[in-house]
Amino acid sequence: MTDTAATHALLERIAAALERLAPAPPRSPSLAGADAFVWHAGSPADAARGDSGRLEPVAKVSAVDLDLIVAVDRVRDILLENTRRFAAGLPANNALLWGARGMGKSSLVKAVHGAICRETPGALTLIEIHREDIASLPDLMRLLRGQDRRCLLFCDDLSFDDDDVAYKSLKAILDGGIEGRPANVLLYATSNRRHLMPREMVDNERATAINPGEAVEEKVSLSDRFGLWLGFHSCSQADYLQMVRGYAAWLALPVAEDRLRAEALEWATTRGARSGRVAWQFIQDIAGRTGTRLP
Repeated sequence: MTDTAATHALLERIAAALERLAPAPPRSPSLAGADAFVWHAGSPADAARGDSGRLEPVAKVSAVDLDLIVAVDRVRDILLENTRRFAAGLPANNALLWGARGMGKSSLVKAVHGAICRETPGALTLIEIHREDIASLPDLMRLLRGQDRRCLLFCDDLSFDDDDVAYKSLKAILDGGIEGRPANVLLYATSNRRHLMPREMVDNERATAINPGEAVEEKVSLSDRFGLWLGFHSCSQADYLQMVRGYAAWLALPVAEDRLRAEALEWATTRGARSGRVAWQFIQDIAGRTGTRLP
């Protein structure tokens, strides 16, 4: 090998080593290819190489039509209007949808996103972030800052356990930090807990802390970062049957009203609950028995 070739090989090795030590900044992802994405946070090894995570496009969002979400008319209209303002570039609030399980919290978020996309194509993209990836929110925010599209972050079933301190990072992202939340980003989260933490976690702070009031304030202040608190409560029998009839009409099920009502009530009794989720599970069962395909 000549001196020139040896020098060239050495320089290439040095350049590669420098790239590993100080990788190039990540390029901003393109959000033009889809209306929805899933955020996959990078591992510590990926972060060391400068790869903080990636956005995977979703070809088709698993969502129902907004008109099929019933018995929650007030919160539906509030969330739709808040999202419509955000998509139009106007001020809007982060939203926490909390309450009874199976009452359509996550379904409402996806349905509202779908409605806005039909009203204003290309204006809004939905980005799902998993609960375990909350710590990577700062990396995601950096990628989304300055994007042309409005980005609606969605975290389903958000909650924190006793030894989980990730909520402190989320507090700073929602309302704090010197950079602040990007103007083109809004966060919607669903949870069965109003304050996102176990009740006993808050009670323990009251019982053991030297200044219990301050300790409790620290624990519950996370939910205060959400400007909208939308509560979902267990539905009545009339609401449950309204959900069943709405789904049945949407699928044009060949079932008489009396039979539909009787079997729907029996299904709810065997499940020990009435909710939108139970209604949909019943509809899937009777659709299968009658040979009706889902769209």
